[in-house]
Amino acid sequence: MTTVADKPSDDHDLAEFGYEQQLHRSLGKFASFAAGFSFVSILTTIFQLFGLGFGFAGPAFFWTWPVVFLGQFMVALSFAELAARYPISGAIYQWSRRMGGEIVGWFAGWFMILAQIVTASAAAIALQVVLPNVWSGFQFVGEDTALTSPSGAANAVLLGSALLVATTVINCVGVNWMSRINNIGVTCEIVGVIAVVGMFLTHAQRGPEVVFDTGAAGSEPGYIWAWIVSGLMAAYVMVGFGSAGELAEETRNPRRVAPRTIRLALSVSALGGGLMIVGALMAAPSLTDGRLAAEGLPYVLSSILGSPWGTLLLVDVAIAVFVCTLAIQTAASRLVFSMARDGRLPASTTLAKVNSRTGTPIAPSVLIGVACVLVLAVNVGNSAIFTTLSSVCIVLIYLAYLMVTVPLLVRRLKGWPHGGPQVDAEGRPLFSLGVFAIPVNVVAVLYGALMVVNLSWPRAEIFNPTGEFPILQWAAPITVAAVVLTGALCFPRGKTVQNPVTIGA
Repeated sequence: MTTVADKPSDDHDLAEFGYEQQLHRSLGKFASFAAGFSFVSILTTIFQLFGLGFGFAGPAFFWTWPVVFLGQFMVALSFAELAARYPISGAIYQWSRRMGGEIVGWFAGWFMILAQIVTASAAAIALQVVLPNVWSGFQFVGEDTALTSPSGAANAVLLGSALLVATTVINCVGVNWMSRINNIGVTCEIVGVIAVVGMFLTHAQRGPEVVFDTGAAGSEPGYIWAWIVSGLMAAYVMVGFGSAGELAEETRNPRRVAPRTIRLALSVSALGGGLMIVGALMAAPSLTDGRLAAEGLPYVLSSILGSPWGTLLLVDVAIAVFVCTLAIQTAASRLVFSMARDGRLPASTTLAKVNSRTGTPIAPSVLIGVACVLVLAVNVGNSAIFTTLSSVCIVLIYLAYLMVTVPLLVRRLKGWPHGGPQVDAEGRPLFSLGVFAIPVNVVAVLYGALMVVNLSWPRAEIFNPTGEFPILQWAAPITVAAVVLTGALCFPRGKTVQNPVTIGA
């Protein structure tokens, strides 16, 4: 029987993990949900990537969406159970080190830091796709707005850098400002998604059976291979749902809130994204003229929307890009803070400091912002390399997820969880998969492994579409090897972990 004394309180929850409460605990349920939803940001990512999926497998690429969702939901369920038992900032790092040990945890954190920096840069650069179409005055450099053109690439870096400066300042000011802005942005994005779906359905040119149309099989040897490649679109979109765990130390009753919002953020994103895909396929003026693959959702929207409604929708997409970048940068800064607090990074003393007034780790926020701008600058020199980096960083995220789910499965087979709190701060039972834990975990591991192979496969169409740089076709395995090697060189050997964990606990 659980007594009141067994209930972990928010004020003392971190003490059992050896940490002092420094971050301000002020986030509620919606703010926690917004962190995960805005990281996925379907209005941003589907707006950017719809053409990728359609171009490879035609309308039937839609079916990769529920497949990826089911696989990622198994991962989310595993994360939710961990979030209930380890409500600590730097979630992926903290969960992996507690399941697999210090080395596994450090590399999971290393992978996620690099991936989030590139992902935030990729999100910020999306402003170039939106703002010049809202007002030509946003094109400060030259006249060609295309991301692949010299002027478009330079202007994209200018807009993206301005956005990153803004998100860095917001993250330094305090989590309350971040959550208020994020909440408003997510509300606008949800309204925007509903509006887009509604417009698509009311301007349908064909019925929902279009999702069974395989279209052209592309250049792959057989439709199934084209369909598998098209699944990269969904794989790129449905990541980052675990951000609620990154903000656990700033969330009230995180043992209950974080597990629920991890599952909810992914589920709502999958539902809204699926409806957007089906609606776009139904409303597209043509499925065969090549424009849907080349231009994606903007082609469909421009065909059914005129000014000012089209402009208003583009403004909503710009807001989604803003909060997406903000959410990713926030998650990355908390991960850096968490690893620095354990003494696992260079300059850990500085990076682990929390401003007592704002309750935020300012140094990690500035570091992430500067790193994102530096990555963004690559787009000026070579937009193909930047695009390739954006694709490869998703591989690093999936590898980091595997460094949680694989050790977790091993621990489950040994009887995890062992003891610990069984209720949250309100006395309610913690989220648990019960008898489904091992089957769910096995599926999560298998899915993750297969997706890493699919994402890393050396396809010229993905990594070197122009054919100018043949070596980019092997970008994924080369980059992963380089990241592992660099990580091995940077691993803090001989240093005592400030908060060691016992694997058998």
